[in-house]
Amino acid sequence: MPAGRVFDWHIHDDHQVAWAASGVLTVRTDDATWVLPPTRALWIPAGLRHETLSAGTATMRSLYIRPDLCPISWPDFTPVAASPLLAEMIGYLEQPDLGADRRAHAEAMLTDLLQPVALTSIDVKMPAEERARQVAEALAADPADGRTLAEWGHEVGASARTLARAFTADTGLPFGRWRGLLRLRAAIGALAAGEPVGNVARHVGYESASAFVAAFRRETGMTPAAYFRVGGVK
Repeated sequence: MPAGRVFDWHIHDDHQVAWAASGVLTVRTDDATWVLPPTRALWIPAGLRHETLSAGTATMRSLYIRPDLCPISWPDFTPVAASPLLAEMIGYLEQPDLGADRRAHAEAMLTDLLQPVALTSIDVKMPAEERARQVAEALAADPADGRTLAEWGHEVGASARTLARAFTADTGLPFGRWRGLLRLRAAIGALAAGEPVGNVARHVGYESASAFVAAFRRETGMTPAAYFRVGGVK
């Protein structure tokens, strides 16, 4: 998937396990946005509406599982650990000449490999109010921009109070929390690409790596290292 590729809103008749073999995959649902590094995959139940996209270059691979043949009945989107063995299993099941018995054995093993893990959804809604949206789009282009709402107000022709109300009303979050999530979303892509934590921290607007790690842990419940570790051990 090249940067900016979007598979628009759709549903599947089968369960899907969506995984980014490289890069970062984003799956939007009606209620949440999941940002998936290569150590996480997402269980997508049959019939649930979703949209899949990549902010940067990513490689998406998926498994599709018939509900009537699957012992797993998770009713909602569920993040799972993408272990090396699961990755190998995806490749194994892609073989077109795989015999029925071998496929059945592999699929039985697959259900043991799908282990739910903690993963915070990262939903960064854009405000609808025109001046607040100008601020949001500028910050999406440069998450490190540290201007206050008062400073942004001079830029877009609105008071800080007006902008603050617009962000809260349109996104459900105060401006500071919204900007923190925006920075987190940008950081995950850079970390997945192998950028050092210190470089990523500066790129998204933190003065130190420790401040960035603290903010990352506050939002996700784990450090960046744990987020990209299979199993997500804190």
